[in-house]
Amino acid sequence: MNIEKVVFSFFIVLALTLNFGFFLGVFDNPLHHDVYELFAAIVVNLIATVLKFGDRTHVGAVLLAASLVADLQLLTAALVWAVAAHVSATGVTATVTASIVSLSGGALLANVVSVVLLIIEIATLRR
Repeated sequence: MNIEKVVFSFFIVLALTLNFGFFLGVFDNPLHHDVYELFAAIVVNLIATVLKFGDRTHVGAVLLAASLVADLQLLTAALVWAVAAHVSATGVTATVTASIVSLSGGALLANVVSVVLLIIEIATLRR
């Protein structure tokens, strides 16, 4: 068993599950989407991205690209949330929440691509 692959796979799957947990709920209800879960998803996604830097294979490059897309989407969602909560006079409304959840949905799709690629890579391994 390769411990490096275990850690790498752990963070990819954890990023997916945290993002999915944030995404679940009524789309435009701010009470169903916790800011701390979004923060955890961002941190775990960033860790997963850093872990992908050493992989020089073609699949590793695609995994890195998918992870960068997820990072960009989640950071944008956090920026929208921060601006709405602390700068905007209207606060976090249903429309803003829908935008935040949509951005996390895009990141969720990128995380699904990462996990599918990881499963394909594992399936093609020769003993």
